Amino acid sequence: MLFNRRMVCRMQNDTNRPDFDHLTPDVVLNLVEETLGRRCSNICRPLNSYINRVYEVQMEDGDAVIPKFYRPGRWSREALQDEHDFMLELHHEEIPVIPPIRGEDGATIFEHGHTYFTIFEKKGGRICDEPSHEQWRELGHLLGRVHLVGAQHPPRDRVQLTPEACSIEQIDYILSSGFVTRDHRNAYEQAARETIKLIIPLFDGVDLIRIHGDCHRQNIIHRPEESFYMIDFDDMALGPAIQDVWMLLPGRLQDSVVEMDHFLEGYETFTELDKTQLRLIEPLRAMRFIHFTAWCVRQAADGGFTRLSPGWGESSYWQQETRELIKEQTEIRDALEAPALF
Repeated sequence: MLFNRRMVCRMQNDTNRPDFDHLTPDVVLNLVEETLGRRCSNICRPLNSYINRVYEVQMEDGDAVIPKFYRPGRWSREALQDEHDFMLELHHEEIPVIPPIRGEDGATIFEHGHTYFTIFEKKGGRICDEPSHEQWRELGHLLGRVHLVGAQHPPRDRVQLTPEACSIEQIDYILSSGFVTRDHRNAYEQAARETIKLIIPLFDGVDLIRIHGDCHRQNIIHRPEESFYMIDFDDMALGPAIQDVWMLLPGRLQDSVVEMDHFLEGYETFTELDKTQLRLIEPLRAMRFIHFTAWCVRQAADGGFTRLSPGWGESSYWQQETRELIKEQTEIRDALEAPALF
């Protein structure tokens, strides 16, 4: 869902759609064999992925691996290496993530044509929809350890998750796309830009570290008799730690006090959470609205309308998006005026 600066510029100027047509099952199987130096069976199953192309491949010895082909042009090789280095550092510290498998040459990033790809071990698990109090503490342990490593050094070429560095460009892209209906363009632009103007000062002086970036519950899997595993670092970013916290909560902060209390008990076993970042939850939620809209526009530009909800892009859609942004402005102001909960 996140884009770097170079990709936003490319989206505005390049009408070519990413081409994954060359990824036939035979090609995928051959690439896995060449990369790992191991034989595959004939099983190659496509898995759901909105942006990239992901497959499950059965190896001849019975193991399964997950080759992931990155959307061409989305990330630079340096940005992908940032993602892999972060996972490898976490794995080195015995933090439960699924790192990329090294090829015979020791690399984790491989290339086929203009497409980068990597390979992961398959590790199944289930989503924990309603964590217990103890599981909220376990989630706190996991995020605390991840952020302790994430704070050790910055990435080289990842998105900086602040409104000035990220959201303004997303708005510009949405407005230049031609998908915003004429009757709602001005109202949407005003709501979006006023939202960003409101939240920019709140990010002044905020510590930015390497974070997962898209840490909702579908990206945390639970394995019986094991701890939680964090998966899918595709949206890894340089951002405030609270970004990896708020999407796990079952609702707004004021409605999630018990869950947050148990989470913090686990989190602060390893590192302290700057409580002033709690004021960024609603601004980050508003940014996510805008970033998701930019993602939808990109899907439409690529012809991927089947991935979008019915009625996307119609006048009623932009009217609703405008209302949501105005509502979020009220939520931001109310949160800033409310007494501190933690």
